[in-house]
Amino acid sequence: MANLRTTPLHSLYKEYGEARCIDFGGWDLPVQFTGILKEHEAVRQRAGLFDVSHMGEFLVTGKFAGDFLQRVTTNDVSRLKDGSAQYTLMCYPDGGVVDDLLVYRISEDQYMLVVNASNIGKDLDWLREHLIGDVTVEDRSDDTALIALQGPLAGEILDRCTEADWSGLKPFEFLPKAAVCGVELLLSRTGYTGEDGFELYAPAPDAARLWRALMEAGAPFGLEAAGLGARDTLRFEARLPLYGQELSADISPLEAGLGFFVKLDAGDFIGRDALAAQKEAGVPRKLVGIELLERGIPRSHYQVYAGERLIGEVTSGTQSPTLKRNLGLALILAEYAAVGTEVEVDIRGKRLKAAVVKAPFYKRNAASPASAKE
Repeated sequence: MANLRTTPLHSLYKEYGEARCIDFGGWDLPVQFTGILKEHEAVRQRAGLFDVSHMGEFLVTGKFAGDFLQRVTTNDVSRLKDGSAQYTLMCYPDGGVVDDLLVYRISEDQYMLVVNASNIGKDLDWLREHLIGDVTVEDRSDDTALIALQGPLAGEILDRCTEADWSGLKPFEFLPKAAVCGVELLLSRTGYTGEDGFELYAPAPDAARLWRALMEAGAPFGLEAAGLGARDTLRFEARLPLYGQELSADISPLEAGLGFFVKLDAGDFIGRDALAAQKEAGVPRKLVGIELLERGIPRSHYQVYAGERLIGEVTSGTQSPTLKRNLGLALILAEYAAVGTEVEVDIRGKRLKAAVVKAPFYKRNAASPASAKE
C-alpha cells in the first residue's frame, strides 16, 4: 500500500465509520465508510458526500482553446457559454474512446477539463500531441481537491454553507468563484449518481476543512460519507458509463448509446469520419440493460449468449440496491438489443436465463434538475 497515491482527504477517512480502502487504479481510496447499501440509500433519499479528488483537472488556455477542444472532442464546444459545462468524449481516429470527460468554459480563452483518474497521463499526452496555435494544457490535478455533494437534500445542506446564489444554476452550469464554508472554489451543478447535486473543486490544502464543515452542516439532514462502492451502484442504476467498462478504445460512443454527445455536424474532430460511417452503416453492437430471470448476479466480463451463439458480455452488473433486482449492462450484437429479447448469461459455467430490459434502471423525479457525468 506504500506506493499507492492518496488524496488530500485520506487522513480523514477513519473518522467516518469503519472505512475500508482499496487499490483503485493506483490510488488508496475508500470503497465504503459504513456500508455500501447504507451509503447508496443515503444518496437516493437524503445526501452523501464523496471524495473524488483522484479525478484529473486540466486547464486549457489560449486564443484558440475553443477551436482546439472542438477538434479533439465529440460534442459541440461552440455551444458553451461562460459558466456552462458539457459532457463529451475524446476519440481515436477509428472511433474508439480515449476518455470521457467534462469541459467547463470559464472564459473564451480558458477551459477546465475533468478526466478520469486512470487516464490522466494518457489524456495529457493525447492533448499535447494535438495542440494547435497558441494553446497550453496545464495539469492541475495535484493542486485540486474534488468533493461531490449528492442527493435530494444537497441544496438544503449547501444553503447552510454559502451565501453564493447557486439556486439559479441549471444542470451543467457552475459558479467559477463561490465561497463555501469559507473556501473559495468552483461550484458546479453536476454529479455521477443520478441525483441532483454539486461538485466542489477546491484548492487541495483547503480540502479537509471543507469536508469537515460540509459533514457538520449536513448532519441534521442525515448526510453520510460515501465511498466508491456506492458511487458505482448509483451510477450503474442511472446508466452512467464507467471508462474501462462501458467505454474503451474498443467501444465507440455510438455503441455505448452516447450518440447525443457526438455532434457530427459541428465540424471536423478526431474520429468523426469513423463515427459517421458507423452511424450510417448501423452500429454492430449496442449497450443494453439486462435482468437475470434466475438466481444470480451478472458481473463484468460474464459472457452473454443467444442459444449457442456468443453475442457479447456484461460490462457492469449488481443487485440494484434501489430496485432489488439483479441487473446488468451488456454490450451485445445489435440484432439482439430489442427490449424483451431473451438471452443467457454464463455464470461460472452455468447458463442463466435473462432478458433485455429498459435502461437507465432508475430515474429520479423529473421535476428536479438532472445529474451529469463526473
